[in-house]
Amino acid sequence: QVQLVESGGGLVQPGGSLRLSCAASGSIFSINVMGWYRQAPGKQRELVAAITSGGSTNYADSVKGRFTISRDNAKNTVYLQMNSLKPEDTAVYYCYADNVVVTTTLYLEVWGQGTLVTVSS
Repeated sequence: QVQLVESGGGLVQPGGSLRLSCAASGSIFSINVMGWYRQAPGKQRELVAAITSGGSTNYADSVKGRFTISRDNAKNTVYLQMNSLKPEDTAVYYCYADNVVVTTTLYLEVWGQGTLVTVSS
């Protein structure tokens, strides 16, 4: 099976920084897109950032200029560097991976369990 394990969430003051990591475990041949969604209380889950295997990125307008997504294909790991954090960034952040190939099996979507980021003074 394929698992995504997130780390790096926690409590931070406004203006602070956090770095989230998400590692995909298993005998993975390839992953197309990796990224992060988040869901704040009372709101829909939204795409925060995504990155393809080739390095193309996509960001939500609300985080552009503050967040940076990157990945290490050799480690099947995606990172989210979050700077200048705002209270509005408070949410559960979910790692995801699309089109994960394991041997002869294609997983269209794989989701992590989520990690809580709280931005508060």
